[in-house]
Amino acid sequence: MMTAFARTVILYFLIMIGLRVMGKRQIGELEPSELVLTMMISDLATVPMQDFGIPLLAGVIPILTLLALSMLLSQISLHNLRFRSLVCGTPTVLIRRGKLEQSAMQKNRYTLDELLEELRGQGFSGIEDVKYAVLENSGQLSVFPWTACQPPTAQQLGLRLEDDVTLPVILINDGRVLRKNLIACGRDDAWLQNQLRHHALSSPEEVFLLTLDEQDAVFCVKKETAP
Repeated sequence: MMTAFARTVILYFLIMIGLRVMGKRQIGELEPSELVLTMMISDLATVPMQDFGIPLLAGVIPILTLLALSMLLSQISLHNLRFRSLVCGTPTVLIRRGKLEQSAMQKNRYTLDELLEELRGQGFSGIEDVKYAVLENSGQLSVFPWTACQPPTAQQLGLRLEDDVTLPVILINDGRVLRKNLIACGRDDAWLQNQLRHHALSSPEEVFLLTLDEQDAVFCVKKETAP
């Protein structure tokens, strides 16, 4: 029992490290090579978990080999455009200036029903409303409507609006002070204690969330007491 537990934990963390090496991607945004790598790693990990007669290294070594190969291919792709297009592919224009590129759709085996479904999902009822539609390497469809079909912007309406969008920085997360963020914001413990007293709090443990934005505005959420 302990052997199965240990093997499972080792392989689990090994796969998690491998996925972190691949970068922050959702399943639908994986490149073809990344998707193949993910599937192969999952298959290699399940065999040593189920069959104790197979040495653990029989699963670890192939997984490490695939991860090393993936990192090597990624480095080559960064410096070689031809290799990148060969491994990852290139985006394909399916609608160009309101006209369907039928040959491109056939080459990518992308049906008209799939195209219309994607357009409806992005709020377009017909092809005539779209100026460009690009099929990305991940399989996502990027849609660019005609200017007349786009919602007007404040600049087009002649409105002068102040850009008040700021990015808040989390200083307390569920009772824990994130000191790295506190230092990055140029604040110290004395400032934090003043903010806690301002919100009638005595310690960070009573705070569920506390943030500071670029306009020095503090947002604080107290922890709810257990019933």
